[in-house]
Amino acid sequence: MSAQLGWALAVVVLAGILNGSFAAPMKRISAWPWENSWSLFALFGLVMIPWLTTLATVPHLGEVYAGATPSTLWKVVVFGALWGTGATLFGLGISRVGMALGFSLILGMTASFGSLFPMIILHPEQLLARRGLALIAGTIVMIAGLVLLSLAGLARERDRGEASSRNSGFKLGLVICIFSGIFSSLLNFSFVFGDELRVRALAAGASAGVAANPIWALTVSAGSLANLLYCGYLLSKNRTWGAYGKGNVALNWLLGISMGALWFSGTALYGTGAAIMGSLGNIVGWPIFMTVDILVALFWGAVSGEWKGARRRALAYCWIGVCVLLAAIAVISYGNAA
Repeated sequence: MSAQLGWALAVVVLAGILNGSFAAPMKRISAWPWENSWSLFALFGLVMIPWLTTLATVPHLGEVYAGATPSTLWKVVVFGALWGTGATLFGLGISRVGMALGFSLILGMTASFGSLFPMIILHPEQLLARRGLALIAGTIVMIAGLVLLSLAGLARERDRGEASSRNSGFKLGLVICIFSGIFSSLLNFSFVFGDELRVRALAAGASAGVAANPIWALTVSAGSLANLLYCGYLLSKNRTWGAYGKGNVALNWLLGISMGALWFSGTALYGTGAAIMGSLGNIVGWPIFMTVDILVALFWGAVSGEWKGARRRALAYCWIGVCVLLAAIAVISYGNAA
């Protein structure tokens, strides 16, 4: 293994660790409802930190945007807004089913659909080629993994002796996670249709590792609208604006901001590592990133006691389901190598 590839792999693994950890601080925030915690994540992780990072790393940023065609900017914004709906559902989903199941379900779907949807729309002629068949097979395998994870969650709720209302809450969370995975996969469309911004950033003097930042900033900012609007609605409906001043205020704010910092730093680092890998970025980098992301979320879920009281059957469903998801990612990666 060359030193450059080893360094790139280390960057991608670190990106997966950071990204898979972003929701963990929310479990330590006291006296705050979901909307207070998630609004800080959305404000800092999807607006402030991305734009500060992009301004610091891309020269002549205004010219990059001004020179882009309106259709490119419009497509990036639209797909970013749709992804933002998925991000909002992501937060709601993991709050109901837990980090371990939520990350596995949502990222498993995102990994598969994020590759399959663009091919169906942009390159339907490749569906019967090696890459297309691998994507279809990977999606089928992924669905099997999602079924196993769903059974794991239902078995966990039964083992805990949860009331039927809680069980209904889990089923709702399961549906939310499924829709989150579908909408979240649309993030890839922003990069497909926004490549003009990356090319212009390179021409303006940005390095290859950060040239995609103009796409990131515009995409996730558009996605922040759904998150912030929904949080604002809940803050007004539940009259929880005052909760920002409750509990350990300084620690809660720090934890909320750290959620955004962990998420965006992990996402940006993945882009850097994939850029260093060059043509291996999508083949090697993406499955490693998704795998580490899922495994780290499982770790934090176990540490926080999400599986406390679950019996062997529920744990077996969970780990077999995760292994099936990882197999699906491997199949999809094999197709991308074609």
